[in-house]
Amino acid sequence: MNRGVYDFWVGLFVVLGMAAMAFLALRVSSVSTGNAAAVYRVSAAFDNIGGLKVRAPVKSAGVVVGRVSAIQLDPKTYRAVVAIDLEQHFHFSKDSSAEILTSGILGDQYIGLTPGGDEAMLVAGDKITLTSSALVLEKLIGQFMLSKADENKPAATPAAGK
Repeated sequence: MNRGVYDFWVGLFVVLGMAAMAFLALRVSSVSTGNAAAVYRVSAAFDNIGGLKVRAPVKSAGVVVGRVSAIQLDPKTYRAVVAIDLEQHFHFSKDSSAEILTSGILGDQYIGLTPGGDEAMLVAGDKITLTSSALVLEKLIGQFMLSKADENKPAATPAAGK
């Protein structure tokens, strides 16, 4: 075989390899490829969202039931307002709660939904009022260090001769 045929096959192999890598990257990053399910949008306000990002999963009992679609700062309350797209076939009661959780010790953050017991269900445009903000690791370490420093301070002694 001549050099041109080898170049053709090597080039074809490289192109197919790059296409396979792009396909896997899209699947792993969970970017939608056009087969989006019907969704309804609700919102929730948090004091601190930590490292939560747009497109982060929303889970209930470990099952992905939606995605974070937008994050904004409310200029009046200075709270983060998170827009959540829930898949249409998942229904949650109006008194459901949302909390920001971390997958693993240093993993990505996601929203965990806990269903409530109300008969009325969330519909498009509703707000989830029961929320728990993200735990920020740096803040926890700082509080721990301060509490240890307070434990190691010597107790104040009363002044002698009074």
